[in-house]
Amino acid sequence: MKLELHPRARQTLADQLFASGVEFPCGGELACGGCKVRVMEGDVPVTAAMREALGEKEIGDGWRLACCASAAGRVVIEVEQWSLHVLTDNASVPIEPRVGRGAAVDLGTTTLVVQVVDLSSGEVLRVETALNPQARYGADVMSRLQYNLRRPGELGRLIREALGRMLGGEPLREVLVVGNTAMHHLFCGLDVEPLTHAPFLSPTLGACRFEPADLGWCGPAKFLPCLGGFVGSDLLCGIVATRLDEQTEARALFDIGTNGEVVVGSARGILCASTAAGPAFEGGRISAGMRAGAGAIDTVHVRDGGLDCHVIGGGAARGICGSGLVDAAACGIELGLIGANGRLTNANKRIPLADGVALTQSDIRELQLAKGAMAAGLRMLAGGGVEKLYLAGAFGNYIRQSSARVIGLLPDDLAVEPVGNSSLRGARTLLLTPSTRQARLRKIAALSRHVELAADPDFQYRYAEMMALGHYRLSG
Repeated sequence: MKLELHPRARQTLADQLFASGVEFPCGGELACGGCKVRVMEGDVPVTAAMREALGEKEIGDGWRLACCASAAGRVVIEVEQWSLHVLTDNASVPIEPRVGRGAAVDLGTTTLVVQVVDLSSGEVLRVETALNPQARYGADVMSRLQYNLRRPGELGRLIREALGRMLGGEPLREVLVVGNTAMHHLFCGLDVEPLTHAPFLSPTLGACRFEPADLGWCGPAKFLPCLGGFVGSDLLCGIVATRLDEQTEARALFDIGTNGEVVVGSARGILCASTAAGPAFEGGRISAGMRAGAGAIDTVHVRDGGLDCHVIGGGAARGICGSGLVDAAACGIELGLIGANGRLTNANKRIPLADGVALTQSDIRELQLAKGAMAAGLRMLAGGGVEKLYLAGAFGNYIRQSSARVIGLLPDDLAVEPVGNSSLRGARTLLLTPSTRQARLRKIAALSRHVELAADPDFQYRYAEMMALGHYRLSG
């Protein structure tokens, strides 16, 4: 993707680039090199930070770091990243007809989704999607929480303004907002300091109500309550969407993202926990990682003894997204290129994929950390047995389950069902059933118990065990 920019004299390019979809995974701390752009025309001076992060070869090829790039005049740049597909949801849900329009908002760490709904029919009238503008200040929640400590209120204002624009100016009877605990605190202007250190317990997990004047929106809003720790209202709504609280037998819900969350339970009780999976499943901290957009390797198969890669958009590969990473690792195991301990078996410690894109040893380590956290969390919570596993979110919707089983992210002995954007579906369900909403929320809160995995000595043992690559059984 090429962009033509016309900055003012020595203006940083970061603001213009973020508006075009360029992300800043480390929040502009010059630590990751994930915001690379290549100068095609014009002049973008090289800084000392760029030399340290990129190296002379990449600089000689025209690459610069967007977060600290500036220009005195017109420039044309090639953007290494590409905007991602945002998962929405249009499944039918129960409805109590009433007059007016409302909105359900999924405030994700990475993406935003707004659904404007006809409250009389339940019809989704309009869907708006966008990248979370907070991503400029860090891909993961911890980076943003630290930024908020330095600049209190700035990230909350940023997201409220962005969502206000997405909602538009039409009168709305009410707006329900859901998100993880960090998004809840940032949006609501709550003290984030308790979330920045162990045991990550905040005294302000409840619902927050806002009048239109408070936000500058076109209707009153409510941010739904969190369940505990880093388990927010996005998982609460996932429970609503999958009716986990109504099941006679225990089922599990995986929400795999930068903050991986696990729920296991039934009508008899629900356990929930968050795991620091990190951004590997979304392309973060992977040397050639990127979002699932044009130029991303999204699937990999073994063909004729080698790796055959599919690239979104059909052009040259620019990088690899989460689903492609899982596929590539599974194929690498099948071909003997990766051992069960995660070590690459070839001498140069690289697995070439396509068009110069390759996996490195550090990439496989990041994958092991991410998948190990999720699998260990499931094993810790599912001690009594589980009959089905729901996969929520974009990653869970697009990964190839066979590959996920090969690397040990999903167990071999459990039926798996993708459920799409369950957070948004659950929020819309609650929006359209106002008379039973509070009773449903109270019931789920009473059934649920948050488990602080990091405080359990057995979790560290399980985590280390589940970092191994290969098939596993939940009952084993």
